Amino acid sequence: MEQINNIDQMEEAAYKLRAISHSTRLCIISLLSEKEELNVSQISEELNCEQSLLSHHLTDMRAKGILNCRRDGKNCYYSLKNKEIVQILDCIRSCQCTN
Repeated sequence: MEQINNIDQMEEAAYKLRAISHSTRLCIISLLSEKEELNVSQISEELNCEQSLLSHHLTDMRAKGILNCRRDGKNCYYSLKNKEIVQILDCIRSCQCTN
């Protein structure tokens, strides 16, 4: 039974890694870990990224359970749904690849 749980954990980890496996997505997570909540325009400005491309990433990350979205008038405000995703980013940052 322990191996089945391990497989489930690995599948969940793989799903999360696929959901964030793009430099823009990692930057979004990093930014939202510092700023808590931002709208699309603010994220676009901070990351110097086109809004259309950014919206694609935000929509996909929201659909995969990485981000929350709150509407306020015409603006959508994004925040991290599960702060544990920041641990993955921290782990990546702490790895030092040397050849």
